[in-house]
Formats: sequence, structure tokens, C-alpha cells
Amino acid sequence: MRFVTFEHEGSAEAGVIMGDKIVGLKGAGFPTMLSVIEGGPEALDKIASWLDARPGTNGAVPVAKARLLAPLPRPPKIICVGLNYRDHAIESKMEIPKVPTIFAKYPTAVIGPGQPIVLPKASRKPDYEAEFAFVIGKGGRHIPGDRWQEHIFGYTNFHDASARDYQMATSQWMMGKTFDTFAPMGPAIVTTDEVPDPHALDIQMIINGEVLQSSNTANLIFRLPALIEYLSGVFTLEPGDVVATGTPAGVGFARNPPRWLQPGDDAVVRISGLGELRNPVVAE
Repeated sequence: MRFVTFEHEGSAEAGVIMGDKIVGLKGAGFPTMLSVIEGGPEALDKIASWLDARPGTNGAVPVAKARLLAPLPRPPKIICVGLNYRDHAIESKMEIPKVPTIFAKYPTAVIGPGQPIVLPKASRKPDYEAEFAFVIGKGGRHIPGDRWQEHIFGYTNFHDASARDYQMATSQWMMGKTFDTFAPMGPAIVTTDEVPDPHALDIQMIINGEVLQSSNTANLIFRLPALIEYLSGVFTLEPGDVVATGTPAGVGFARNPPRWLQPGDDAVVRISGLGELRNPVVAE
């Protein structure tokens, strides 16, 4: 299933995309995306039965008439992995990491598809990063890597927008990563049954029609089992946590000359099987 959070006639709720329509889930007892995830496999079974019992998509909202929000407007945690593609570490002139490089974004950075990335007036070096993200379903601590599949609810597109001047001002990257609007995600969370192998997905960043990043999740240095084991060895992973797995080569600061995000840009993160996350770019 492809889950979204959408707004229609002033009300936001969780929904499932079915063809060109969205079926809201309040009637099934799941008003928010987090309530779906926290419900576990039983919630998915209940939603599937509820959808099967409906006459077609009666009462559904056409996708064209709904406003899609971030599928998880306020994730419990946004966990980001840096330097997780070998070619990106090389272009960044940094050592290939021996352990995952982890930083975080705050929920106030989250926006959905179609919402503008606002370039902060305090930064002169705003950059783009296409990323593949997974969403925790079953939480836990000290999760063995070979049980990773039990703990993932689904997958989504993620744009790790970055103010490089703020990021590189200290050894701690977070301040350059968590400006408001710097965590676009969506358009949907695609459940694991629709993605047979999350380590075999093409990923691209396309700006104004030009492909600036192009790779495949097969090139991740630390794959999902290793990330889940490492992260849960330090803190509890909770339902709804979003883990962005890193970006491949082609980012703006590594180009000659650098290619910074600019007002008027149309930024698209495209991942095979997950669709496109498109956001306009505006000045603050």
C-alpha cells in the first residue's frame, strides 16, 4: 500500500492511494499516519479488510483535488546518515567511514511534496541531496541486523537540503541541515511488500529537468541491516522514526563551479518504485 497524509476541505488525515484517488482512513479508525504505523501488522490487516469491504472507492478524494502533506508531518525522530555512498565521500574529500556518520534534523524542517524549500537569507551555500529513507514500524533497542525486516514499515523519498556554510562551520553538521523546510519527504510511504529489495533502487536528483545525481541504493556503504543494528544499539528506535540513508555523488558544493540551490529551481527526488518528490525553491 501507498500511504499519504492529505488535506481536503481544511482537514488533514491519513489515506491510501488507490489509482487516481485517495481513500481517507478516519473511518477505519486511523486518523493519522502515526496511528497506522503504531498499529503494526494488525492495523494493516484491518485497513486492507476495510478497503476490500468498500464499494469501489466510494467517498474517496481525487488525488488532483487533495493537497498532499509530508506522509509523516512530525516524525518522532529524523535520523540522517552522512557519507554513505563511496563516491560522495570521495567528492567531499573525506575518508570512507568505518562506522556510520549520524546527524539529525528537527521535525520543524519537514515539508511535503509541492511545498517550497525556503532558502535562508543567512546562508549563501544552500545545497541539494537526494536520499532514500526508511520508516520504522516496530520499534526496539539492540535489534540484530538479521531481523531488520521486522522493524521497517515502509520507504519514502527524502531531500536532505543543506546549508553548507553552516554545516561546515563546526564539526557538528546539524545546524546546516535543519533550517525550516530543509527536510522535504514523500509523496507517500510505500510499504515493504511493494519493494522487494530496498538495496536495488535507482535514485536521482533532477533540478530544472537536469539530472544532477544518479545512482542506485546498491551502492550504500552501510545497508539497512547495519544501520538498524547500529542505531538501536545507542537509542530506542520508535514507530514513525525516519532514517534518511545518505546521498550519492553529484551534490552542488563538489561541482566546479559549485551549483547552489537558487530561487525558482524545481527540485525532484526520483526513486524507482517510490515516485517523485517535487518541491519548488524560493528565497526567504
